[in-house]
Amino acid sequence: MDDEREVLTWELFGTSVADLAQQVVDDGYEPDLVLSIARGGLGLGMALGYALDVKNLSAINVEFYTGVDERLDVPIMLPPTPAAVDLSGLRILIADDVADTGKTLEIVRDFCADHVAEARVAVIYEKPWTVVRADYVWRRTERWIDFPWSAAGPLVDRRGGLSH
Repeated sequence: MDDEREVLTWELFGTSVADLAQQVVDDGYEPDLVLSIARGGLGLGMALGYALDVKNLSAINVEFYTGVDERLDVPIMLPPTPAAVDLSGLRILIADDVADTGKTLEIVRDFCADHVAEARVAVIYEKPWTVVRADYVWRRTERWIDFPWSAAGPLVDRRGGLSH
């Protein structure tokens, strides 16, 4: 893998949302709920909710990345998780920023599998080695991605005080 990075600007984020939403519409899929994987999928889930006129939005928090190319051994689902009864029989669109290893998407998809009528996945980026192939993808890349919401880093370091 080279040192170059994919850079997603806010403007390209808007383009990616419009393209992903159009893919969903063209596919004839009509989700009842958009389930965002926090934190990276929250913006995409909200934007897809507006673009697809889906007002039923929910989030699930899964922790995997701890830094650039630094991960936990396995992703962990953090509380609160959506109640299975609230997902029962629904068509779900799972939204995340990237399918890298795919392990995060796998844990969410498996969580939904026994409860929902159907679950499909939309991601902005997909890596070739992911274990979960998304149904809707804006771009495929092998590079590390700089997202507009995380490229500058936080203003504070909750573990050690101010960052800037």
